[in-house]
Amino acid sequence: MRQVRVPAGLAAVAVVVQVAVVALVVQVAVVALVGSGVSGGVGQARAGRADGPRAPSPEEEAVRSLLGRQWARFPAMEPQDVYKLVFQATMGSRHAGLDSAMAARWLDAEIRDLGPGPDEPVADTISVDGRMVRVNLRPYLAVGGDRTALLRAFVRSAQEFRGSSGDLGRQLGYVARMASDGQLPLPAGALRRYFARMRAAGYPAVEHSSAYVAAYRPAYRVVLGALLP
Repeated sequence: MRQVRVPAGLAAVAVVVQVAVVALVVQVAVVALVGSGVSGGVGQARAGRADGPRAPSPEEEAVRSLLGRQWARFPAMEPQDVYKLVFQATMGSRHAGLDSAMAARWLDAEIRDLGPGPDEPVADTISVDGRMVRVNLRPYLAVGGDRTALLRAFVRSAQEFRGSSGDLGRQLGYVARMASDGQLPLPAGALRRYFARMRAAGYPAVEHSSAYVAAYRPAYRVVLGALLP
C-alpha cells in the first residue's frame, strides 16, 4: 500500500484541533455536572424549606400564649368570641364611637344590671404588647374602683387609640394556625370561614356569642391600661 506523507505543518494543526475538541468536550461535561449538582442542591434546599415546619414568630408565640390562657378560663368561646378578643386587642374600643354622655349612660345601666358573675381578676391584659386591658366591672367596683376614672379612661381609649386592621388580620391568621395545629379546640375550617367573613365585611365589631354570655355574663370595659389611675 502506498503511504501518503502528511506535511509536518498539517500534522501539527491536526493535533492542535484534536486537543481543542477534547478540551471542549471535557468543559461541557464539567459544566453539565456542576449545573446538575447546583440545581439539585437548590431544589433540595427549597424542598427542605417547603417541607420543614415554620417556626412561629415571637408575636405569634405571644398570641398563642395569650389565647391559650383565655381558653383555659373561657372554654365556651366560639369563633366570634375569639374574633372579639383579637379585635379588642388590636382595634381597642373604637366600635363604641361614642361621646362621654352616651358612655356614661351605657356604663350606669350596665352597673345597675350587673348581678352575680364568675370569679375574675380586676383586669385582663388582652394585647400581646400589654397595652390593652379588659377591666371587669364586678371586681373593679368591689375593690372600690372609681366609676368616673374608669369612664374617663374608656372614653379616652376609644378616642385616642388607633388600631390596625393589618395587626388584626395577621393575628387572626396566627389563631387559625393555632387551631390547625390542634392547640385550640375549635374547628379550624369554621374558624377560617368566620374570619374570612369578617375580613370581607371590613372587620366589624361583634357581640359575644349567646353561649359565652350565658356561661360568663361578661361585663367589662376595654381601655388602655396606662390611662387607669
